[in-house]
Amino acid sequence: MKRVTLTEIFLHPITQKYLKRSGVAHAIATAYHAYRLALQYGVDVDLATKAALLHDIGHYEWYSNGKWDYEKYKQNDIHAIKGAARAHKLLIRLGEHPHHAKEIALAILLHTDSYLPEGELKRKPLQMVVKLADEADEEPGGKHHYRQIDDKLALKKIQKLDEMVEKQMMTQKLDKIV
Repeated sequence: MKRVTLTEIFLHPITQKYLKRSGVAHAIATAYHAYRLALQYGVDVDLATKAALLHDIGHYEWYSNGKWDYEKYKQNDIHAIKGAARAHKLLIRLGEHPHHAKEIALAILLHTDSYLPEGELKRKPLQMVVKLADEADEEPGGKHHYRQIDDKLALKKIQKLDEMVEKQMMTQKLDKIV
C-alpha cells in the first residue's frame, strides 16, 4: 500500500469541511506539536501527525442565539467519537493501510476524555502524543479553534510537514539497515 500524505488528507473535501469548522490553524499547529512529541517519545511521526491533523474533525457547532456556546459544548460534545469514525472512513477511502487507519482513529478517539465519565484513562504512546499535542496548542475558552490562517500558507505548512515526516521515515529506514 502507498503512504497517504498529509497533503492528500488536507486537500480532501471532507477534511476541508470539518477543519474549517474546528480550526485549520489549530489542526496544523497540533500536527507540528505531534511531530516534535513523536520524536521525543519514539512514536511513529507519520501516524502522530495524521492523527493530530484530524483530531478535531468530529466537532459540531454548538451555538446559542447565534453565538458560540462554550459551556454547551463542554456539556454535550462527543467530537472525539465522531472524529474517530470520520477519520477512519476518510483514511480508508484514501488508501491508508487499515491497521494504520485504526491506530490513527483510536488516537483521535482518546485525545480527550471530556466525553468520558470521571476516571483515569490509560493511553498508548501514540494516543498520549496526540493528547499532549492538542493541549500544547489550547487556549482558554476554546479560542484556539478560531485562529485564522491563509489557505495558501496552510497548504505550504502541510507540505513542509509532509517533507519533514518523509525525511524522518527515510532516516528510520536507513537506521534499521545499518
